[in-house]
Amino acid sequence: MKPAIYTRTGDKGRTRIGGGMAVDKNDARVDAFGEVDHINSWCGLVEATLVTDEKASDIREDLRVIQQFLFDCTSDLSVPKGHRKYKITAEHLTWLEGRIDALDAIAPEIQYFIIPGGTVAASYLHVLRTETRNAERTLVRFMQVEPEEVNPFVMKFVNRLSDYFFVVARVMNVRHEVADVPYERSEKVFHVSREKRNR
Repeated sequence: MKPAIYTRTGDKGRTRIGGGMAVDKNDARVDAFGEVDHINSWCGLVEATLVTDEKASDIREDLRVIQQFLFDCTSDLSVPKGHRKYKITAEHLTWLEGRIDALDAIAPEIQYFIIPGGTVAASYLHVLRTETRNAERTLVRFMQVEPEEVNPFVMKFVNRLSDYFFVVARVMNVRHEVADVPYERSEKVFHVSREKRNR
């Protein structure tokens, strides 16, 4: 007989993390890996919306890889330090930065803030960017409560991930020949040219 999907162990507001320790469901650790799970689900939604877009095959592949890495992030956040070796490492960060650099070369340089939007795909990616920033803020709160309990590469990966989504949103607009809309009252905020940044 197939076991029930529900366990009833969380009916009183507690849950078990890696290592078997029970914590409240609104514990800072649970908030942290829950928000990362949130952006992972958004990645799945965005990837699904791109299925028929012939100009997004590389982005879809990226999103599938990122979903695996985000699961690694939640795994690292869910276990106490020392319980096992962390899964997210400098190699994950190197891969993500490489993708950002490659895609950023496609989008024209900007000097001003832009309004989130454009194509449907770009709009979804901007939502994903802001959700990633929410996750990052939750990670910071967890770090403030338990400074030794966060794999530093998870924090770096999530921080860089919002940059990735910003760049990809712009790339999707470029590929569909839709111009970014500048924020009309923006001061110049991007002062350094791409060439200088990459030196």
